[in-house]
Amino acid sequence: MSWLSQLQICQKPAQEVKRIPKFLRAAMLIFSVSLMLCSVLAEDPRSQAQSTTAPKFNLDRQTIRIISEIQASSIEQTIRKLVSFGTRNTLSEQDNQQRGIGAARDWLYEEFQKAAHDSGGRMTVEKQSFVQPKAERIPTPTMVTNIVATLKGTQPESQNRLYVVSGHYDSMCGRATDAQCDAPGANDDASGTAAVLEIARVMAKYPFEATIIFMAVAGEEQGLLGSIYFAEQARKRNLNIEAMLTNDIIGNTLGGNGVRDTRTLRVFSEGVPSNETDSEARTRRSIGGENDSPSRQLARFIQEVSPRYVTGIDIAMIYRRDRYGRGGDHVPFLERGYAAVRLTEANEDFRHQHQNVRVENGIQYGDLPEFVDFAYVTRIARVNAAILATLASAPAKPSNVGILVRVSDDTDLQWDENKEPDLAGYEIVWRETTAPAWTHLRWVGKVTRFTMRRLSKDNYFFGVRAVDSAGNRSQVSYPQPISGGRR
Repeated sequence: MSWLSQLQICQKPAQEVKRIPKFLRAAMLIFSVSLMLCSVLAEDPRSQAQSTTAPKFNLDRQTIRIISEIQASSIEQTIRKLVSFGTRNTLSEQDNQQRGIGAARDWLYEEFQKAAHDSGGRMTVEKQSFVQPKAERIPTPTMVTNIVATLKGTQPESQNRLYVVSGHYDSMCGRATDAQCDAPGANDDASGTAAVLEIARVMAKYPFEATIIFMAVAGEEQGLLGSIYFAEQARKRNLNIEAMLTNDIIGNTLGGNGVRDTRTLRVFSEGVPSNETDSEARTRRSIGGENDSPSRQLARFIQEVSPRYVTGIDIAMIYRRDRYGRGGDHVPFLERGYAAVRLTEANEDFRHQHQNVRVENGIQYGDLPEFVDFAYVTRIARVNAAILATLASAPAKPSNVGILVRVSDDTDLQWDENKEPDLAGYEIVWRETTAPAWTHLRWVGKVTRFTMRRLSKDNYFFGVRAVDSAGNRSQVSYPQPISGGRR
């Protein structure tokens, strides 16, 4: 008997209802109301959590092994070795094997090659060199070299996705053009470079569906020169870079404000895309989305995934492209349309950044290794590894996601079908317009269109992500308005 027919029994004329015992009438009324409530909720998308048919998330054993193999002792050795070159200023000596940028470059190249030995031929290492013409912080044309290690994925070339992680190995003291002063750069940015080298060493031994690029760039202190060159070459080659992480200043846990924070990792992500066109800006102003750039979706992904694998680190999403008025190596990627974020310690100490090494009024200045918390760097390296391993194992984020423009209380979403053979389907996520992260999700299966009944696009932001049979989930794709719909 349906809930409606049961309710109709309860609504019969009083003389008929009286024939039913009181206790039975009460039970029938409670049961009928319960069924009505369940039916209403079942029709309300806001009440529908993840379906039991959706692949469940399970901690990936390979990712767990990778994280366990990342060692603080190895990271500390790398930082101290980079410091031992005296200076790594981009303008310093390039042909001295003991001091200067050239010595650091050659040592890093050899270390990445050692990591590649365990990859079964899947990792290749190159020196990406170019001559930087004279510029504001480049007094004469100068050779700049990035060390690029590429761990090739198992996907066909036609659908190969790339994920890039970087640190900059150059350093500076008080002036960016002073090539002679000691510039140990233990935190800025031997810490980030050491993290990238360590995860490359560990991850090289394991297979992934997508390709991962581990990169140590130079010229950052002269104006992001190395990352600009790489990002520009990538754009010219139309490389499919789905995400880029830069690790810059990730080693200090005692800030200049006197606060010691050994847990917090700041993740900077821009809102309005740096490469937004006038047409895209008009659309954004019409539909919203200032908080939904690809960079911001990447930051949300990091905040969601990191706690599953790495303890002792809290992700603080900073809704800003970078620190106030400053920039890092993720910016050239953002300017060319790639999703990119910056990972940085919670509280900086400017006495140990861009300073000549000295003691002044009893205070030690200079970017020295004694101010680096190696255990903290190790935890951040593990965050990087967890994110990269998850991204490179998950499906690609859905493409051409759109919301049909029509006057309705429903929300009609459409997207292109993913190409992964192990694709299980898709999840629609949503949140209130004032919420910082996704709060609701609904499993919709292996479809490319879905209507969220009675859940208005006026009141919520929506997104779509892909899920494979192992439960790996992609980054979220934010929809754009479409007219008419696609077949």
